[in-house]
Amino acid sequence: MTALEPPARRGGGSWTTRLAASRRFQSLCARIPVLRRIARRDGEALFDIVAGFVHSQVLWSVVELRLSHRLADGPLTAEALARGTGIAAPRMAALCDAAVALGLFRKRDGAYRLARRGAAMLGVPGLEAMVSHHSVLYRDLADPLSVLRGRETELALFWPYVFGAAAAEAPDVARRYSTLMAESQVLVAEETLRRVDLSRAREVLDIGGGTGAFLAALGQAHRGPRLHLFDLPAVLSGAADTFAAAGLSDRVRITPGSFRDDGLPEGADTVTLVRVLYDHADETVLALLRDVHAVLPEGGRLVVSEPMTGGPRPHRAGDAYFAFYCMAMGTGRARSPQEVTALLRRAGFARIRDAGTTRPFVTHVVEAFK
Repeated sequence: MTALEPPARRGGGSWTTRLAASRRFQSLCARIPVLRRIARRDGEALFDIVAGFVHSQVLWSVVELRLSHRLADGPLTAEALARGTGIAAPRMAALCDAAVALGLFRKRDGAYRLARRGAAMLGVPGLEAMVSHHSVLYRDLADPLSVLRGRETELALFWPYVFGAAAAEAPDVARRYSTLMAESQVLVAEETLRRVDLSRAREVLDIGGGTGAFLAALGQAHRGPRLHLFDLPAVLSGAADTFAAAGLSDRVRITPGSFRDDGLPEGADTVTLVRVLYDHADETVLALLRDVHAVLPEGGRLVVSEPMTGGPRPHRAGDAYFAFYCMAMGTGRARSPQEVTALLRRAGFARIRDAGTTRPFVTHVVEAFK
């Protein structure tokens, strides 16, 4: 029996796959310089995957303890950072050293400072809030097979609004949803407005826009369009304040309602769905897209902006993160641009353009015309 026989008996595969799975070939790689570099690179990549959960917990701990905020004022020792946390100084040093290894902190003369990556976290709107709420996702993914088998998850309870208006009526749920979405919407708005030009729109209806973060960014970027926000009554409570702070109150109309249960407002020539479709199943999405098509005038435009998978070329952001996040939510799924396009065609849209993305971990944009 040779070292290559077990993989071959398991169903073949390419000869390169069988070779890479051979322990004898791996031993050979360790003795040949060029192959040794390839083997080391593959080994390091596999170890990063194995250690990824620990890395995420280091980041979560840094955020929860607000260590980056404390270091923003200058370097501190582990002893100083440990005060008031209930964590012993040696263990705080272990956490900070891990943050150094991940590029979040720097260490010099026994004290810790913010590294560029750690400082950048403070400047990315909503990033710390997103990291903080991931404790719920982490608990669900402690049993990933249960998530894959479709069993009930804690994350589904965190985001009950996706199940309809009645599920989002609790004030604490609405507040939690609105705060997190508003804080994280800034980057999505920036990326969306880079990919599509809405300056000539007459009126933009944003469906599911929460407290109005996207429309506020749009209104500040372009003076022309009138702005119309449509979302569940429970999550609209802060919208008026958002628009007032942006100086846009006189350009905005706010309509409470559920796209599941109520008719969509008419009159807009442009509709935006920002991080809406991936929260819902195909039948719900298709019904919404058909309703959007019905209220748009001829030549009207729909803009869909949300994280998407890579389709035929899976990528980390869409296929390894957002796909599992949506799965844990218990409804909806991350879709590829091709799948979104297919749903748009079924809804009646004729001209569809993949506007792409420069940051797939933020959003991907597709626009369609009636």
